[in-house]
Amino acid sequence: MKYYLIAGEASGDLHASHLMRSLKKLDGEAQFRFFGGDLMAAEGGTLVKHYRELAYMGFIPVLMHLPTILRNMRRCKQDITEWQPDAVILVDYPGFNLHIAKYVHSQKLQAKSQKPKVYYYISPKIWAWKEYRIKSIKRDVDELFSILPFEVDFFEKKHHYPIHYVGNPTANEVQEFKEKAIIGNDNFLRHNVLSASRPIIAILCGSRKQEIKDNLPAMLEATDTLSDSYQIVIAGAPAIEHEYYQQFMQGHRVTALYPGSTYQLLFNATAALVTSGTATLETCMFSVPQVVCYYTPLPHLTGFLKRHILSVKYVSLVNLIADREVVRELVAETFSTDNIRRELDAILPGGSRRKRMLDDYNEVHRRLGESHTPDNAAQQMIKFLKQ
Repeated sequence: MKYYLIAGEASGDLHASHLMRSLKKLDGEAQFRFFGGDLMAAEGGTLVKHYRELAYMGFIPVLMHLPTILRNMRRCKQDITEWQPDAVILVDYPGFNLHIAKYVHSQKLQAKSQKPKVYYYISPKIWAWKEYRIKSIKRDVDELFSILPFEVDFFEKKHHYPIHYVGNPTANEVQEFKEKAIIGNDNFLRHNVLSASRPIIAILCGSRKQEIKDNLPAMLEATDTLSDSYQIVIAGAPAIEHEYYQQFMQGHRVTALYPGSTYQLLFNATAALVTSGTATLETCMFSVPQVVCYYTPLPHLTGFLKRHILSVKYVSLVNLIADREVVRELVAETFSTDNIRRELDAILPGGSRRKRMLDDYNEVHRRLGESHTPDNAAQQMIKFLKQ
């Protein structure tokens, strides 16, 4: 069967590549075309557009690149129509993907056809923002696959839309990595000029340039006083050139790793400063205590909106899954160098919050379960295609 996948970010590329691998195991005639990245390309098929050309964040960058975004969307729609896949698989990235779902649904109505099926793998986080999107999901998406257990109640009880919880791929990926990580770890440390005898504080400051620009300076300033005792190490993000980090590193005793080393860094880390996103859950899965740091413009207004407008109490996946505060979130008006330093001190060895956080991580692990997510999703997708 023919599968058209759309992933607009590095994390989507990772999850989609694993799904493709599972689909190939179950479908010996699987063919792929996709908007995605290098990991998906490594699984085979045709890369139509790299996510580096898609990932724009924030109102102004989106507005500035609107002609490019619209051109990419037209290309995607045309390519789907010409290739005629059996299934279109959308991976997160809702601003783009929901438009594609609407287009595919309208084309099926015009042709009076059930093909292609529209599957959403890693459902849009409408429980946090833009809940009105449930209308388009109900109308345009044939099957929705969730990787967060609390989403089941949101979609099924609140909005009466049945979904499929298939487990969490991040939990699977980290567990598989940890089982092999000790092999080659000495080479990793030696290659990156890191000492095995000095503990590491990891900095995961986002996957886009705007996030890095906003968060990294305060993170580095907060760790300056610890650089005698700890190695301060930045995890390089995919699609961000290594040189971009250098402008922020001047005057700080810090190392920046090349992309692809984040898991090995977390395997060695004692604590971490993390910009909210999938990275917060990855850090939890490695049992590394963390402080979530997310700068926002107009912090007091953003803080007000977070308290009174947003549908959720937390911004980090760790706290959302646990349904309580496990990790401290420094967002909007609470984001400051002093607060980062204070909260980091509390989770370092001997700190007042370290043991409690590690104990609470166990509850997050339990709630996610241990099922193999891409295999589960692939089995159900193929089953629905054969009905």
